[in-house]
Amino acid sequence: MIRRRTLLAATGGAVLGSALAAGTAHADATIAVSPSTSYGTWEGWGTSLAWWANVFGARNDFADLFFTTGSVTYNGTALPGLGLTLARYNLGGCSWNTVNGESMAVSPNIPRFKQIEGFWQDWNNEDPASSAWNWTADANQRTMLQKASQRGATTELFANSPMWWMCSNHNPSGAANGGNNLQSWNYRQHASHLAATALYARNNWGVNFGTVDPFNEPASSWWTATGTQEGCHMDPAVQAAVLPHLRSELDKRGLTGVRIAASDETNYDTARSTWSSFGSATRALVNQVNVHGYQGSGGRRDLLYSDVVTASGKKLWNSETGDSDGTGLTMASNLCYDFRWLHPTAWCYWQVMDPSAGWAMIAYDANTLQPTTVQTKYYVMAQFSRHIRPGMRILDTGVSYAAAAYDPTGRRLVVVAVNTSSSAQTLTFDLSRFSTVTGGSGGLVPRWNTVTTGGDRYRAYTNTYLSGKSVAVPFAAKAVQTLQVDGVTI
Repeated sequence: MIRRRTLLAATGGAVLGSALAAGTAHADATIAVSPSTSYGTWEGWGTSLAWWANVFGARNDFADLFFTTGSVTYNGTALPGLGLTLARYNLGGCSWNTVNGESMAVSPNIPRFKQIEGFWQDWNNEDPASSAWNWTADANQRTMLQKASQRGATTELFANSPMWWMCSNHNPSGAANGGNNLQSWNYRQHASHLAATALYARNNWGVNFGTVDPFNEPASSWWTATGTQEGCHMDPAVQAAVLPHLRSELDKRGLTGVRIAASDETNYDTARSTWSSFGSATRALVNQVNVHGYQGSGGRRDLLYSDVVTASGKKLWNSETGDSDGTGLTMASNLCYDFRWLHPTAWCYWQVMDPSAGWAMIAYDANTLQPTTVQTKYYVMAQFSRHIRPGMRILDTGVSYAAAAYDPTGRRLVVVAVNTSSSAQTLTFDLSRFSTVTGGSGGLVPRWNTVTTGGDRYRAYTNTYLSGKSVAVPFAAKAVQTLQVDGVTI
């Protein structure tokens, strides 16, 4: 993620015209949930750990807030835990040692808390047991990784940049011109650093990475020597050269069950371009395609799904997204676009804590590094993450402003809908395509409400009931609501 990027509006690159027509909830609309169309089994919600965990990694309250569904007290207020089940660990590219008279080149614009220390600090020795490796590095982020894992989270390992000494200019923020910055003679070494970290984490931290992704928005050209964070441009040809090394390095360490994810491109259309450039041998190495959601409501999500899942049989994750709208309305709207057209089986927000209140769920001060306010976006996230849970089947709602998931064991249907309109309205949910719909006692349908402009913040209601196989729900302007319908069979 890079802040200079702006979210693209829905333009000619957006999904089909019918999607745009369905993108805004209209007054008194009816949403028909279809049990016959399933888009896979939900794997979970997540976040990347750096940089916030580099600051707050030792805090149990934040681990509980983000990685459990319990009630957690923060600044004297009880908050609903978000129940995230995916934690993405950023393998750093920084160190402050000198090797053969050479040292890291540092961008003048990168703040210290965004410099993540890597483990392989001296290229003269590849043995992870040697003094060339510093396994005490990055203590705070590692601590939060372990806390997340202990709370049941699945973990993924990724790198914003290779180690500084693997970079042509020794700068882990990027090349001067934004071009390729991983030295060709270090393709394997970058893979080795990742694989060695995955093995060490398993043997020493109690963390089993399910996937490893060696890239982060690699085709993007904004990774420069004066950047504000770690980053490295690697064009698709370089990516294709690195991936076989990663598979080999994992396998020779006995990590044959660790899957490769790629390429974490910045948006849907760039992901399609990179994927289409890969030959069959390269595609065979990739088990899971990760994409970032920084195209906002634009981009051909539908074609990426078709290319990756339908045609290639790969998993598809939205592994990173974020926006500057602290109300959470933009996040909820784009998330529903993802459910309608991208059909990922996992979805990760970039930074649950951030110095910018708009980007944050819980903000912190960049100068004092002290946590501050809880944003409305936090409660909007709870509307999704606390109710659409791993193991549920993702169903089709036919619209781009509602998501649905079904738990066959618990016979529970969850629907999350967004009123993007500036006017209040009633949405009716048509469940007539299900075999049985009984609801709770007396047909009760519990619901939770967040008004993104102020008012309810994940407030629970028990005053809504089924009428046959449908339920009508009043929505305030720009509100997000979650419905829980029990006693549902397909």
